[in-house]
Amino acid sequence: MNQKEVGELRRRFQPEKSTVRRIYGCYVNNIGEIVAYLDESIGTMPPEEAEQYLGLFKKALSGTIGKNLIDIVFSTQQVADSDEHRLLSALRNSELRDETAREAFFQTVIRSMDLDSSYVILLAHNVYDVPVRGKGRDPFAEAGDTVFSFIVCCVCPLKEGKASLSFCPAENEFHSLVPSPTVCPPELGFLFPAFDDRAANIYSALFYSRKPNELHQNFLDTVFCVEPPMTAGEQKEAFQTALSESLESACSLEVVQTVYEQLTERMEQHRESKDPEPLLLTAKEVGAILQESGVEEPRVTAFCENCGRQFGDGAALSPANLVDGRHFEVKTAEATISLSAADSCLIETRIVDGRKYLLVPVGEGLEVNGMPVH
Repeated sequence: MNQKEVGELRRRFQPEKSTVRRIYGCYVNNIGEIVAYLDESIGTMPPEEAEQYLGLFKKALSGTIGKNLIDIVFSTQQVADSDEHRLLSALRNSELRDETAREAFFQTVIRSMDLDSSYVILLAHNVYDVPVRGKGRDPFAEAGDTVFSFIVCCVCPLKEGKASLSFCPAENEFHSLVPSPTVCPPELGFLFPAFDDRAANIYSALFYSRKPNELHQNFLDTVFCVEPPMTAGEQKEAFQTALSESLESACSLEVVQTVYEQLTERMEQHRESKDPEPLLLTAKEVGAILQESGVEEPRVTAFCENCGRQFGDGAALSPANLVDGRHFEVKTAEATISLSAADSCLIETRIVDGRKYLLVPVGEGLEVNGMPVH
């Protein structure tokens, strides 16, 4: 899925556009026991409550593709005959009305969870009459032949309230009361099936994690039975390892600056183009940047081979996961220099009287601990 397709589905969870009829779920305590079940008609809820539920599902479709939102790909064998895909299909095909399937799913999720607090598992089924893309000012035409039926799940931690003095109108007195637990934004969730090319793809799901560096691997392994992908943090670390190990002494500040500048520039151009597809590069394309920086070909070849071992042969790399497109930081034992990525070229290296120095041009507005100085 791309960012535009995700945005299109997110809009389906606005109260005036949603076709969600019922909300299903269960409240699980911190030792994995189901305390209560949820099976409510959204049409009979107060509007504010219905909007809050829809907002939680909408939040489970937020973030950046490749970071918070990860494509889950099922094998052909899984789709043909596997318990995990059969269960997801049963939930979708029954529009969540299959109580046996719901209970089996809840127990599967509970076995996989690693949250320290109690939580709520929420499920919703939605139907989207996909309109045909139009031209001109109206991006969609009214008619469409595709109907996208899908389920969304989110797991929301509960925040326990703290005792506080509160006024009790019935007794006309103040007492120490503990408020009921409140539902927090989703920690994780998923969409099934994926909405690829604006149509259902039963070979994929879209997984959401609030923290890009915590993909809840036990959940992925238990619910989807797929090998967990690398987190954004793991990708960044693997990329840095490939650079430092392959380039060795050639891994200079100037080379790293060039790599960061080139990748940052491509990310900026991609944002300006408004291309909904995520920006991806191969190790060879990064290797070409290294060659332009003066790195010798044997070291470039070693870098590409190292990336093959780290990411897999022919893997497509997301620059947003490899470098920080906003900040550029240089750290020594004595000092840390932090600049915007666009200003990374301002840092220079120089040897003065036999000692190595980092130079940064000083413009207007010099301050020391917030105090203006000359």
